[in-house]
Amino acid sequence: MAGLSHFDEAGRAHMVDVSDKPVTARIAVARGAVRMSPETLALVTEGRAEKGDVLGVARLAGIMAAKRTADLIPLCHPLPITKVALDLTPDPALPGVVVQATVKTSGQTGVEMEALTAVSIACLTIYDMVKAVEKTMEISDIRLVLKDGGKSGRFEVTP
Repeated sequence: MAGLSHFDEAGRAHMVDVSDKPVTARIAVARGAVRMSPETLALVTEGRAEKGDVLGVARLAGIMAAKRTADLIPLCHPLPITKVALDLTPDPALPGVVVQATVKTSGQTGVEMEALTAVSIACLTIYDMVKAVEKTMEISDIRLVLKDGGKSGRFEVTP
């Protein structure tokens, strides 16, 4: 289990002890997409979805999810999140919606899981709100694209 910090010497899962780590400014950005037909995308962008403002509700769901990450993922630390922002961008070339979450904190551990959780739940919310008109939508490409802060420094995916 060398290199896997969530396992102890005996191979048992445990929460990593971050008490000796310094508090630093941390940021993480994650991205994902919901692919759908052009007709479904038009429903979303024109505000004609039966359940209401799809992108607005998905944005709020993503924000709420980031704040509840430690309740959802067993070994995540509860963190004092200082910022959660979600950008939901309709993309006719997909066609679909690109979802990006930015999460910040000042703490002893990073916010990558919070950003990934925000994107995942925002994508699931989009799916939920328009599944009545299209069950074949695809949620894809959920990934970390940037993290900064802490001992490991900066990580960024180059396009």
